Amino acid sequence: MPKGSCLCGSITYTVNGPLRPVVACHCQQCRKTSGHHVAATSALRGDIEISGEVAWYASSPTARRGFCATCGSQLFWDGPGVNMSIFAGSFDGDAGLRLAGHIFCADKGGYYDISSDLPCADTDDPKLTTQVL
Repeated sequence: MPKGSCLCGSITYTVNGPLRPVVACHCQQCRKTSGHHVAATSALRGDIEISGEVAWYASSPTARRGFCATCGSQLFWDGPGVNMSIFAGSFDGDAGLRLAGHIFCADKGGYYDISSDLPCADTDDPKLTTQVL
């Protein structure tokens, strides 16, 4: 069971089910909240056990972002559907995941290039973002 936490350890989580491969999101919101792009996996909400108090920010009318109010670690993105996204860098150790592709590539920052042979969608790509293997 993959486990993760925030930087200070106030929030911990365990995933009791399959995880989707990691997808890099280059949208403006992800860039602004992380300072770069976000790399996230996802799991069924019911498969994620969270301990500690997650602070939530409604970043749009349909989604919210979960973070630690103490250390500021970004942990979750929760939007429509049955899955909740988990920021891949918050896992404790190797969760056995690999990057599967990039979304919102048209919004990427001008200071970097996406130099990978993986799929790169200009906007969202349901084939990448909704799968759980």
